[in-house]
Amino acid sequence: MSEHPQKPGYDSAKEDYLKRLRRIEGQVRGIARMVDEDTYCIDVLTQISAVTKALQAVSIGLVEDHLGHCVVDAARKSPEDGAEKVREAADAIARLVRS
Repeated sequence: MSEHPQKPGYDSAKEDYLKRLRRIEGQVRGIARMVDEDTYCIDVLTQISAVTKALQAVSIGLVEDHLGHCVVDAARKSPEDGAEKVREAADAIARLVRS
């Protein structure tokens, strides 16, 4: 993880993100329990799909927060800083798309 001295772009929504991630964590534990209990494959896959969508929603929110806060602040500071943050965001988005 890279270090950044400023607060993250998601700081104002941190509690909401933590709630959503705790819910996802519970869903993943539920999936493990389903596998342990030999639940029908399609039912397990349905739950995996739900968790995947939930994680994607968190990811999109984080991208929006990053663009709206970190990238905008950097661009106000200097064109070079803005361009660096845009590249950083584009790389992160590319990783999300490939996953």
